[in-house]
Amino acid sequence: MSNTEHSLDDSTGERGESAASTSTSQTSKSGKRKPFPLSLLCLTIGAFAIGMTEFIIMGLLPNVATDLNVSIPQAGQLITGYALGVAVGAPILTVFTHKIPQKKLLVLLMCIFIIGNALSVIAPTYGLLISARILTAFAHGTFLGVGSIMATKLVTPDRRAGAVSVVLAGLTIANIIGVPFGTFIGQQLGWRSSFGAITILGIVSLLGIIRFIPVIPQGAPANLGQQFRNLIRPQVLLVLLIGAMGCGSLFAVFTYITPMLVDISGFAEKSVTWILVLFGFGVTLGNMVGGRLADWKLMPSLIVNFGILAVLLAALTLTLHNPVLAVITIFFWGVAAFGIMPGLQLRIMNMTREAPLLATTSSHSAFNLGNAAGAYLGGFAITHTGLISVPIYAAVIAALGLLGLLLSLFKQDKESSPEGADGIHPVSVH
Repeated sequence: MSNTEHSLDDSTGERGESAASTSTSQTSKSGKRKPFPLSLLCLTIGAFAIGMTEFIIMGLLPNVATDLNVSIPQAGQLITGYALGVAVGAPILTVFTHKIPQKKLLVLLMCIFIIGNALSVIAPTYGLLISARILTAFAHGTFLGVGSIMATKLVTPDRRAGAVSVVLAGLTIANIIGVPFGTFIGQQLGWRSSFGAITILGIVSLLGIIRFIPVIPQGAPANLGQQFRNLIRPQVLLVLLIGAMGCGSLFAVFTYITPMLVDISGFAEKSVTWILVLFGFGVTLGNMVGGRLADWKLMPSLIVNFGILAVLLAALTLTLHNPVLAVITIFFWGVAAFGIMPGLQLRIMNMTREAPLLATTSSHSAFNLGNAAGAYLGGFAITHTGLISVPIYAAVIAALGLLGLLLSLFKQDKESSPEGADGIHPVSVH
């Protein structure tokens, strides 16, 4: 981390006019911050469409199964196939496209996304549908990784995590608005219409990227060897593992939240939908607040956030028995769970400034593997120690993530001078 004190623009040869113009566009003469640029919205819309694609199938499984004459478990493989496509596709696609300029790459990825969803609309068989889902998933992680990097270049250095959180907000808002609305469309007009609506969103994002995302000079692209060496650095692998733990703690509980609220808290099943909407507002708030805190103090905010996450998950074991306390805890759990995401992305970009693409896109692979592992561990907990024990397992995972962050900070302090300590002296990353 000998170069961590340099800015991202400095490391990619973009310091001149692009940095100056970005700075002036973000700050008024009085020194007050202006809103984020419109170009970020194009990336957010793309992330919103991606979020809908990933999660909407859950509400349409019976419709898909009936239409394609497959069982519900077979239809469920559409979810598993997509998750594996994200985990495997992000690094593979990055390897083959790393020399493409980032704006052109965003255009290419959104075209893949549009084609995959358009094929889902017309897929006559189950095999073609799952193939289309996997094709769409290949664009998922790489688009979010490249989009996050591009977002940091569209704002002043002190707003990088905030810009990443704006892009990732598309995923969280998709769960609040997009998935329920898309599911309603699919139930009323047929499941294919839902993928048609997502295709239209993808086209809107594509046109916005072409029109509003600037072409930013990048200098010579980092070679694959440099990308790979950055990815396998112990500090980077540790942060990827921490991210997987954060997502694992989330999905260990979230996967089984409905039976918890019905069987333990005593809610009617129809009430769970509104609780999940409230949870969605919590994760959106957490994502935005987490971005602001990461821009302020990166590592301290991550450490505190993971600590709060572990405490809230442990407390959920007790509060689930009281409906009011359960809802309150779930809301704040959502805030804490997604508050870590922008900071983790920025942490990875800070450690791989000279060649961040493979590491940044691989983070989404790690997050999805964490999702799968968390869901498995939650099922293990239910089988062996009962439904009420699931939050404790999740709290342990979050606590391990906290220990990982402390280890990362300790190793950083040993390997670099205090002036280069990422997130401890914010001036050094500007």
